[in-house]
Amino acid sequence: MRHRKIGRKLNRSAPHRKAMFRNMVTSLLAHEHIQTTDAKAKELRRFTERMVTLGKKGTLHARRQALSFVRDRDVVKKLFEDIAPRFADRPGGYTRITKLGVRRGDAAAVSLIELTERGDRAISEAEKKRERRRRSAEKKRKAEEAMPPV
Repeated sequence: MRHRKIGRKLNRSAPHRKAMFRNMVTSLLAHEHIQTTDAKAKELRRFTERMVTLGKKGTLHARRQALSFVRDRDVVKKLFEDIAPRFADRPGGYTRITKLGVRRGDAAAVSLIELTERGDRAISEAEKKRERRRRSAEKKRKAEEAMPPV
């Protein structure tokens, strides 16, 4: 039984899993959005929320804790000076996960995980992708309508 066992194993050893999430948190904070599988995105959310909370504290101790997990000093600087102030009055929920569909190669469920309040971008990456899909489906439908009946 898995009572009180927190986290997904994701078919990886503990050091591999830790390294993977350190890299993913670093990328998410640097780019403010990444595309990954649903399970990884849900697990990544835990670590990212913890880093943003450390950024909101703003103390030297919090900065050192963040540096012990995030792999890039520039990303930690961005976290403390740029990202954390955006979430100053928000009590939690710093990330958004949007399901995108299935990956073409192995049919894995894919999601976009992004920071909820993203810098100067008015429209989220997921909304952009949805809009592109809607336009391509519309274009395909018009092309089918324009074809002469057989």
